[in-house]
Amino acid sequence: MSRLDALPTSPFTRLNKLLDGVAPGQPPIHMHIGEPQHPVPPFVGEILAKHIADFGRYPPIIGPDHLRQAIAAWLGRRYKLGAAVDPARHILPLVGTREGLFSAAFVTIPEEKNGKKPVVLIPNPFYQCYAAAALSAGAEPIYVNATRETGFLPDFTSVPRDTLARTAAVYMCSPSNPEGGAANADTWTRLFALADEFDFTVLADECYSEIYAGTPPTGALEVRGKTHPDFTRLFAFHSLSKRSNLPGMRSGFIAGDANLIARFREFRNVAGPQMPLPIAAVSTAAWSDEKHVEANRDLYAEKFEIAKGKIGNRFGFRVPDGGFFLWLDVGDGEEAAARLWREGGVRVLPGLYLARHTQAGNPGKSFIRVALVNDSASTSEAFERLARIL
Repeated sequence: MSRLDALPTSPFTRLNKLLDGVAPGQPPIHMHIGEPQHPVPPFVGEILAKHIADFGRYPPIIGPDHLRQAIAAWLGRRYKLGAAVDPARHILPLVGTREGLFSAAFVTIPEEKNGKKPVVLIPNPFYQCYAAAALSAGAEPIYVNATRETGFLPDFTSVPRDTLARTAAVYMCSPSNPEGGAANADTWTRLFALADEFDFTVLADECYSEIYAGTPPTGALEVRGKTHPDFTRLFAFHSLSKRSNLPGMRSGFIAGDANLIARFREFRNVAGPQMPLPIAAVSTAAWSDEKHVEANRDLYAEKFEIAKGKIGNRFGFRVPDGGFFLWLDVGDGEEAAARLWREGGVRVLPGLYLARHTQAGNPGKSFIRVALVNDSASTSEAFERLARIL
């Protein structure tokens, strides 16, 4: 058996199988993929056109200086870090954060940890890339359930100490996908205390951090920087896909521990893709502008209000702390997803497909994930159908 045999099956492959051959009961509305549908920022086309000739150049693996400087400035503003983030030592651009979330495992996971096979702790439900990274790097993924009782975030302090002693890395998604729970300063502090005690790296996936209705979610760098100015044992990941409605541009970055960034840079020198220079130019502009981000948040806030107006407090409705998903408790997520498609043409994702079975069961089994990425009219129609059918 190879490592690849244990890779998780894509949730979308499972959904396609569930609905294969089933005709939608009404004109389809797709709410299963977290692909932003809001307008692309207006400056994108002009900047690409201006830099079109740069597609004829090989870009540096560390990205151009102007991009790293713009990212450092944004981190300083967003997380009140001032000039603590050094563009040369603490930041690497990524061709989408998924490649970074995957590749980071090869930088942070040793062959053995305390003489045993290393462990990677993963939230459950989870972004499937985490498990793929752990398995590909030769580690054992262990899934830590995130439930309503834990604030829809994993409680890593509940993990047995003998398991923590083998732990090499911990994936923490905040705001969480799919549930929308956000870690506060105390949660991050407890996780970093474990990282220091047991010598593991925190891989903080914060790709949904800029979509929120009220208070901006607390950041991992924000908390770690107060006690560890060099962000020891931390990689934080951010993306323009959700923040700036640019999922097709594949632009993000990793920031954190200067020594680990140096190792990751060497790894990517031989195994990682570079960000094309015209994409880097657009990315610099995007990280430097907040107006389009604020407009983006307003559109999502409008759609959360639409959903609330249609379904009220049914299905455990709550506006998430961050992100654009609703995590609805419908009793049996797989059955509900099939029925919504069959009777209403609304395509959603069963929570069962986003989680692994544990001794406590599958924490996603009773849920569906609904992505509020369509326009307001389509969102209103979809929730009218959902309220009627379920």
